[in-house]
Amino acid sequence: MRTALVSGASVAGLATAYWLERHGYSVTVVERHDGLRPGGQAIDVRGPALGILDRMGLLQATADKKTAIRGASFVDKDGNELSRDTEATPTGGVIDNPDIEILRDDLVTLLRGSLSDDVEFIFGDSITGLDDRGDVVAVSFERADAREADLVVGADGLHSQVRKLAFGPESRFIRPLATYLAIFTVPNFLDLDYWQIFHRSESTMAAVYSARNNSEARAMLGFMDAELQLDYRDTAAQFAELDRRMAHDGWVRPQLLEYMRTAPDFYFDGLAQIIMDRWAHGRVVLVGDAAHCSSPMSGQGTSLALLGAYILAGELAAAGDDHERGFANYDRAFRAYVERTQRLVDLDEGMNSGPIAPDDFYDVVHSIQPKDY
Repeated sequence: MRTALVSGASVAGLATAYWLERHGYSVTVVERHDGLRPGGQAIDVRGPALGILDRMGLLQATADKKTAIRGASFVDKDGNELSRDTEATPTGGVIDNPDIEILRDDLVTLLRGSLSDDVEFIFGDSITGLDDRGDVVAVSFERADAREADLVVGADGLHSQVRKLAFGPESRFIRPLATYLAIFTVPNFLDLDYWQIFHRSESTMAAVYSARNNSEARAMLGFMDAELQLDYRDTAAQFAELDRRMAHDGWVRPQLLEYMRTAPDFYFDGLAQIIMDRWAHGRVVLVGDAAHCSSPMSGQGTSLALLGAYILAGELAAAGDDHERGFANYDRAFRAYVERTQRLVDLDEGMNSGPIAPDDFYDVVHSIQPKDY
């Protein structure tokens, strides 16, 4: 049986594991976190990606977990409402639309549950070396014993270790968007009822929205800076930077800065895109943000992950034992759609960019129709 090692247990990695197993691979997933990583923002599954969830038998379960946000408000620094919208929200939710907004970790849990017990998981570990020998890839890990696989799939996100090992340093492929964002879980201390509240100062943004039937909330803190160099792994430095920028910008920022220090799922990073002219090298291939991060500002990252996983596994299956042909057809079937999606982001405006024209956005989202494999 052909073997595949997938690095990363978020949306792209778990969806890839599902489809590879369906097409006859023995699959192992390695994830650096000790389990499924908690937290993350509300994400959107749109258009043809909903069809992928349907083929996985997860469409109804995903719909049952949707955020059900009713709308959003913008407030001033004292919390006085300036405007409200019950038709669309800044996180991408659109009322009375077939698209599904769901918390990232809820979707990941559903994807994990869709996998059979035959899929092996290695948690709390990461890949340290790849030796592509032509017929197999020898893989070494931080903790686990080395092993061989027929294919290695990098689904390990924006800062992909697999991409670094197989293609070169991140600096060759990353396009920073001069915007930084923190996301973390907080109590629903504003008593929000399926609602979002945003405040923008001259230099920062803060938001809180209710989650999981109003039993908790997610907070976001954001700012723009084209010069900042901050290690995405250095939490202490991130706390200090957010304190420095946010403490005096009004609204509920002081409470959020307190909550962030004890949040179980604090996440901070710079927004960026990944631009590559190829997603495969030898027996190693990339999927999701590792291959073509479009950034959260596109509203399409989750859909790209689901579609890419499906197309990659399907083209490999259609190519039989010829992985090179499978990889080439994956690129051919998906690249134009990825490039259209990445162009949805206005690189000159970043966090303060205006809304994309609905018709233009709809046309891009629906400009692919995956074939049956």
